[in-house]
Formats: sequence, C-alpha cells, structure tokens
Amino acid sequence: MDGISDVAVGVKRGSDELSMYSSPNSGVSSISDGASNGSDSKKLRVEEAPPSRVLHIRKLPNEASETEVIALGLPFGKVTNILTLKGKNQAFLEMGTEETAITMVNYYTTVTPHIRNVPVFIQYSNHKELKTDSGNQRTQAVLQAVSAVQSGGSPSSDVQEALAAASSPVLRIIIDNMFYPVTLDVLQQIFSKFGTVMKIITFTKNNQFQALLQFSDPVNAQQAKLALDGQNIYNSCCTLRIDFSKLVNLNVKYNNDKSRDYTRPELPAGDGQPSLDCTVAAAFSKDSNSLLGALNPLSAAAAAAAAAGRVALAGQAGSSGVLLVSNLNEEMVAPQSLFTLFGVYGDVQRVKILYNKKDSALIQMSDSNQAQLAMSHLNGQKMYGKIIRVTLSKHQTVALPRDGLDDQGLTKDYANSPLHRFKKPGSKNFQNIFPPSGTLHLSNVPQDVTEDDLRLLFSNAGGTVKAFKFFQDRKMALIQMSTVEEAIQGLIDLHNYNMGGSQHLRVSFSKSTI
Repeated sequence: MDGISDVAVGVKRGSDELSMYSSPNSGVSSISDGASNGSDSKKLRVEEAPPSRVLHIRKLPNEASETEVIALGLPFGKVTNILTLKGKNQAFLEMGTEETAITMVNYYTTVTPHIRNVPVFIQYSNHKELKTDSGNQRTQAVLQAVSAVQSGGSPSSDVQEALAAASSPVLRIIIDNMFYPVTLDVLQQIFSKFGTVMKIITFTKNNQFQALLQFSDPVNAQQAKLALDGQNIYNSCCTLRIDFSKLVNLNVKYNNDKSRDYTRPELPAGDGQPSLDCTVAAAFSKDSNSLLGALNPLSAAAAAAAAAGRVALAGQAGSSGVLLVSNLNEEMVAPQSLFTLFGVYGDVQRVKILYNKKDSALIQMSDSNQAQLAMSHLNGQKMYGKIIRVTLSKHQTVALPRDGLDDQGLTKDYANSPLHRFKKPGSKNFQNIFPPSGTLHLSNVPQDVTEDDLRLLFSNAGGTVKAFKFFQDRKMALIQMSTVEEAIQGLIDLHNYNMGGSQHLRVSFSKSTI
C-alpha cells in the first residue's frame, strides 16, 4: 500500500486533521497532515483531497532547506508561505493561487520531484491557507528575497544574504568559440542528464550566445555546473561557461526555438517565431549517445537551421556545402566581396554570381558544416545596403564556365587561395568565430602604423569610427564602427589590405566592445 500512496500525487491519505503544536526551537506554529513520514501504513483508507493552494510535501531529506522546498514551487508561480516540519521530514507550501498549485501537482504527477537526489511526494492539503508565526525570521527572509526577485525589485542586504546562502535552480550559460550553432534543443539534451530541465531562454548579449536554464532542483543545477563548466560541446569549440543566475524563476511567454517552458506545452509560439518541430528533437536524440562530444556537428547544425525555419534536415536539402545567396545589391557585389565575407566562417572554394539573376549567387564552401555556419551567421545581415538571404542550395558543387566561354568574371575559383582561414587543422581561427558585430578585430598591424592611420583607413571605407583600442603589443587592435553594416563593409574592403612591404591587415568580427 505504501508504494501506491506515494506515487499517487494528488491523492490524500487520512483525514488531514490539524495538529497544532508550538515548537520551542522554531517559534512557529506547526501543522501535521496526520501522515507522519514513516507511518503511512497506519491508515489504509484513501481519500481524495480537493485541490488547494496549500500543498503537503513528504519524505524530505533531513538536510533539506526551506529554499530547496520553495524551489519546487517557483517554476509554477508565486510562493506565499512555507512551513517545514523538520522532525517529520515534511513541509507545507502555500502557492499564490489554487491554479498554480494544480499546475504544480499535475506536473509532478508525471515527473517525480527530487531534493538532494531524494524523491519527494506532493499532494493537496485540506488546509486552504497556512497560518504561521511571523517570528521565524529566516523563513520570512527567504520568502521576501524570492518575492523581491520575482517582482524585479532589489532585496535588502540581509535578504540578499539569505538568498545567496541558497543556490539558485537557474544557470546562466555562455557559449565561447561557437564554431557550430548551439540551439535550445542541444542545451536541453546535455543538461537533462543532471535533472529535470523545466525552462530555457536563449538570447544574444555582447555578441555572444547565452542562455538561462532552470532545473526543478538547485542541487541539479549545482551538479550540472560542476560537471559542465569549461567543457566543450563539440571538439575544440563551443565551450560552456556556467554561473548561477541571480534569478530563481524564469518567466517564459512563448514556446519556440528561442525559449521553452516544458511545464506548459500549451504556450503559443509568438508572433513571427517558428513553432516547435518534433523532427528537430528527434535528430538530437538520435545523434547524441553521450553527454558531450558525441553530437554530430552536421546533424546538429542542420537541426539548428531547421529549428529556425530555414532549411530541411540533413539528408534532404541540407547535405551540400553550396549556399544560395539572394537579394544582393547587383550594382555593387562581386565574387571577391562574397569570398571575403563568407570566408570568415569557412574556406570558400568557388563563387558564381548568376548570369540571368545578378542579385543572386552560389557559394561553395569546403564542407556542409561551414555552409551551415555561414548561413546561421549571415542570413539577414545587411551588405551594400540590402538585407541578404542565405539558404542551402540543391546544387552539390558550383560549376566553372566551359573553356573559352566568357561569363564576364561572374564565376571565380578560390580552391587554391592563400587567404583561406581554416586550412590548417587546429588553427586558432576556429576559436575566434563570432557573429557579425560592430566591433572588428585587427591583426598583423605594422609597428609604424598609428591609431590615426587605421581610423582614416576605415573611415574611407565608408563608415564612422566610434572607438579604437590597441592591444599591448600594438600588433592587434579593436575598432568599433557605428553599425554592423559598416563593420561588414570595412571587413570586405580591408581584410588582406596591403599595409606596406609584405604585411597584409587581417580583419575579423570581435565579440568585444570598446
């Protein structure tokens, strides 16, 4: 009988009679639901308790803190009170509304909650509210801290200390050296090895891909941080940098490729956002056999593109290394400019501007991984005043013009170009691939070139220089343009620019700002 009653979340055992007694240590009035931790077998009669915003939590580990109990309820809404019965390994949690309590019970019916790796059991209480002695300052401090953070306020210093003492179930994740696209699904696949992932929000900040990920239990967040911080998702790239977030709960409004609430599958996708595609999740579960390093980059990149609604999964239209670029400025574009820009994300082999449609071009990369990377970073960017569209082409290669045929220089073969950034295995360039940004990284700067020289050079490329900074050795510098479009233009015009003698300027996008 014990086993049945434990897993039947929402089924109330016993009469839930109040047993009020004063604890000399805690200074709070305590309540018992009539079912002590180890004596469930005393009553065999099973009754259903009606839904209530007060929840009875049993089988807590001895060392469980109030904050860890509160963390069980936070993903579902506001927690308004808590009462722990230390001697009985039980607690009562009062939610802000009955609806949030019902959502919480329904969720934990399918996913067993854990505190410190110990399964705990949640059911409705017959009490409609908790009446506790406000003299328990520590509990009140934790609740105030949670309320302050949830409402966006700043908790007082003593409250901050109480909050800091309890680790958050929310992790802040930064991806360094993002050579391959990393998606919400990839993160869920990796972090779910350590516990139940409840919510994820992804975003770009300071030109870096970042995410907030919420576990059901702070201990799971601690374990994931210890195991994954500093690890690479793929070989030699996509490095995880993990910290605890100051947030204790994430507010997710939409379920799409940027944010996800796994406890609320009914959420809308949001305006203009692609909804979830089950084939994407299937691609990840098929290709990931271990925690890290086993995700196939091509399949992951193809799935990432599919999640963004741009291409089909690999094996359909996604297996070639050829890109179709459209909406180009046909008055300005040339094969060399496309070679330079797309060469930031891979080694361009051939470029063909279409003879009968000069606002479109085919670009052949070294492999499909590089094609996916270039597409994910350059689709939607502005080049020569027009927003370009980048998709995977159905072509497997870009054909050269037949011998003797003049195609007006629209097709160029770069297979043997000395300007390829990634031809050396293990090159540092693999670790310095970033999305287009307003700040450019300059290297191979001659010793006699000054800041004014470089500012003038980039101003003449048609942009406004907002800031400049030399590195200590003066061989490298950062230069910040007023827009990303200007930085793209500066890179196209000035990468490999002859600075005198045999020194050619190297230009790439930077993740930094000045």
